[in-house]
Amino acid sequence: MAKKPTEIINGTKDLLPITEIMESNPTFSRRQMLGIGGIASLTALTGLSTGTMAQTQQRKPRIAVLASYWAFTRSHADWIVNKLIDGYWWDGAHTDSRVEVVSVYIHQLQESGLGQKVCQAKNIPIFKTVGEAVTLGGKDLAVDGVVIVAEHGEYATDLKGHWLLPRWWIFQQVIQVFEKSKRSVPVFNDKHLSYNWDEAKWMFNKSRELNFALTGGSSIPAYFRKPEIEIDIDTPIKNSIVIGGAGDEGGIFHAIDVLQGFVERRKGGETGVKSIQSIRGAEAWKWVERNPWAGKLLDAVAIKFDFKPGYFQETPQTNICVINYNDGTKAAIIGGRSVGWTYAGEIQGKNEPTIISMLGWAGPYDQYHASNAQPHWITEMMVTKKEPFNAERLLLSTGITNHYMESNWEGSKYSAVGRTLETPELNIKYRSTRGAQFSKGERPPARPYIRGFNE
Repeated sequence: MAKKPTEIINGTKDLLPITEIMESNPTFSRRQMLGIGGIASLTALTGLSTGTMAQTQQRKPRIAVLASYWAFTRSHADWIVNKLIDGYWWDGAHTDSRVEVVSVYIHQLQESGLGQKVCQAKNIPIFKTVGEAVTLGGKDLAVDGVVIVAEHGEYATDLKGHWLLPRWWIFQQVIQVFEKSKRSVPVFNDKHLSYNWDEAKWMFNKSRELNFALTGGSSIPAYFRKPEIEIDIDTPIKNSIVIGGAGDEGGIFHAIDVLQGFVERRKGGETGVKSIQSIRGAEAWKWVERNPWAGKLLDAVAIKFDFKPGYFQETPQTNICVINYNDGTKAAIIGGRSVGWTYAGEIQGKNEPTIISMLGWAGPYDQYHASNAQPHWITEMMVTKKEPFNAERLLLSTGITNHYMESNWEGSKYSAVGRTLETPELNIKYRSTRGAQFSKGERPPARPYIRGFNE
């Protein structure tokens, strides 16, 4: 017998069956009705046939949100999910949501009072398990898309600095439902696929085996740019750097995903990665001295921002991720301050580097803070069932991050100058065909969250 869906009541930890909620709440919403039995329940109550309803209204894709933690306004769940519920800022204007969030699961529910309040105010049921959230308490898959936001929460960090977030743990439970139901739907996975390479590869392989669209990654490649340009496909890029926050696993992933968003458009397409090395601390600047192509690009960025050459090197220590691609292209992520996330590329035939920056998060923490383009492309995938960019990029960015985290360790021994790891498993080849995907035009105004309650 199927388990009953459950919902948070009055912002407390008490979980009650939906049938009990219905008995105590005569104004039970259409959203919750769909959560119980979908269109079939609604048509039984109204007497309309499903054919009649399809003709009279086009149903929005129904989305299950599976989050690790939703407790504060800076959490990714709050940034992303509220935009899927209430709309987002795109091309200089507010865009109404084109999806319907019909269920939520929160792994650290007790700590996530804000998420509880939002779901209560928006009449979205919170389910006890991942399986219940994607089946809406039934036996089979009952939603049109899945959004996994397993970023933030009270989770341990291991010896190598991996934040042990439950992305794979949530994802594999979704896969169980897909396989049991003999159908699948698009899946978004925030940030990198997993801190573990084997898990990440399994996640990607399942998307191909079960034939569902997969996307995720950092929001920064699609953030506002200065200048507002995209690199053309088949641009002859020789060497590249990205400067930005790279202090930990989460920070380095953002920078790596920015890099991949540019270098995947090089001549011949993505060829995969030959080797990766992590260098941390004062030794990192010695690597820059030994590699003048990186120093030249670094100084070009400093001058672009009206800093003197050598500005970044004034910070005594930094982190560097060195990436060598199979086609001979070279790249590095360099931790640096005061330039947001900035890409600099040496392009054959051009005298000056191409420099593109992602700057100035919207603020304060309100409806339009941080990511807006990302919810737009999540929505596009849910509506069209097509990946907004090659999921191979998400896998490759994940793999680079994983191997960067491993480079400084040999067994239990740490070295600031990491090993150069050969990476045949990252022989990931694809050709990007996408157009520009970043936010353009007027930046969003400060606007309070459309929560339905006062914080």
